[in-house]
Amino acid sequence: MIDTIRTWHRLMENRDVNGLDDLLAEDVVFHSPVVHTPQEGKAITSQYLAAAFYVLGNEQFRYLREVVDGNNAVLEFYTELDGVVINGIDMIHWNEEGRITDFKVMVRPLKAVNTLHQKMAAMLEARKGG
Repeated sequence: MIDTIRTWHRLMENRDVNGLDDLLAEDVVFHSPVVHTPQEGKAITSQYLAAAFYVLGNEQFRYLREVVDGNNAVLEFYTELDGVVINGIDMIHWNEEGRITDFKVMVRPLKAVNTLHQKMAAMLEARKGG
């Protein structure tokens, strides 16, 4: 069984995009703070999380606290992008194997949501092109 949260921290810290394949369930659902519909499946979820590794995972990024209960965790994070403070949470649920089945990101304040939307769109487009 996968130690989900420990593995997640390692992947985030190392920006290990390739490690996402083992951590995500095939039927994982990703909930973005800026996309209105849930994104279903490992392929699209991997794209979003890989982009987030690079957009959010800068030298200011850190998790402030986490709450784990059974197969659920809430991880509060802090970072800055272009001088904009971003405060958010990752809400993660995993199955009995330890693979993530649901990943929801919530971000505040509005200026942070707008900045994140702009940066993530650019990163997703760049990753699609190359």
